[in-house]
Amino acid sequence: MRILHLISGGDTGGAKTHIISLVKGLSKLIDVKIICFIEDTFYEDAKKEGIDIEIFKQRNRSDMTVVNRLADLINDEEYDIVHCHGARANFIAMFLRKKIQIPMLTTVHSDYRLDFKDTLYKRIIFTALNKTALKRFNNFIAVSESLKNTLVERGFNSKEINVVYNGIDFESELEFTSREDFLAQYSIDFKEKNVVGILARLEEIKDHETFIKAADLVLKKRKDTIFLIGGEGKNKDKLENMTSSLGIDSNVYFLGFVKDSNSFMNSIDINVLTSISEGFPYVVLEGARMHKPMISTKVGGISKLVNNGSNGYLIDVGDYETLADKILYLLDNKELLKEMGTNIYEDAKKNFSYDSMAKTHLEIYNTILDKEDKRRLS
Repeated sequence: MRILHLISGGDTGGAKTHIISLVKGLSKLIDVKIICFIEDTFYEDAKKEGIDIEIFKQRNRSDMTVVNRLADLINDEEYDIVHCHGARANFIAMFLRKKIQIPMLTTVHSDYRLDFKDTLYKRIIFTALNKTALKRFNNFIAVSESLKNTLVERGFNSKEINVVYNGIDFESELEFTSREDFLAQYSIDFKEKNVVGILARLEEIKDHETFIKAADLVLKKRKDTIFLIGGEGKNKDKLENMTSSLGIDSNVYFLGFVKDSNSFMNSIDINVLTSISEGFPYVVLEGARMHKPMISTKVGGISKLVNNGSNGYLIDVGDYETLADKILYLLDNKELLKEMGTNIYEDAKKNFSYDSMAKTHLEIYNTILDKEDKRRLS
């Protein structure tokens, strides 16, 4: 079996981790290749992992000259399925499908209505284009059951949607720098301090305001705590002004884009996510792999891993008071904090490995090909 994955290539964070983890797992089982359309760190990181990846560079989003190149590659090298990830790949697939005779599949990683929430132009144009492109697919993977339900509510066929939760590499030895070396890059004095972190792009959907409000409450009781915010985005100035107005800017650090998520996770004591909406984010698995208990909003498929009171806590969206209470409780109970870290690691390793994710994808590919064979014979 030969599978071709299409992705923009400008992806960072969870999307990048997902496809690299998936293709690493699939490469043990079948022939798989990635084509991306932007030359960025995604390409370099995939190459470092030994993945077969090539750039078909677009001048801009409307540049469809890549379509003929893709069609020639697919037909010449006899690929069996094209698997798309994200709005750009989905849009290209609309035009590609007319030139090839093999099935196409797309993974829906998040709520497509919210993907471009922070930019008016993109929200109006790109959301509509992606919705139109998605409607042309007959095969889908959603990264959580709740995301599948969202798609079904919007008119997508439930029978065409498979659910596969994200998986991550628990086999390879992790590379990361020490807490001291990582925080020294940002001139952060962490000695005798607790460290609470959130790793998420600075956009409305991630709701960092809830994180900052909780930090304010925690610092009223425990001055020995610092808060790390990893990520970049349009809300940076707004969030920095918020911490300043609360008078907590000396304890809250904006790190910008963090390329080395392992070192970030190694440097914190508690992993936090305050999103309004999610699928099944990799930041949960990345923290679990580093034995960090999770406090997260109860959204998407996060409850599939975070077991309230066992390996972390789930809170309601926007509930900064409960978030602060849970942070304080864990900081006051270090043995429990350590126990929860062990528990989330064991739970993630058992249920969310990249090998398991790859095997499930292979089963879906086989089902799609069987269905295609029956269609051609009928």
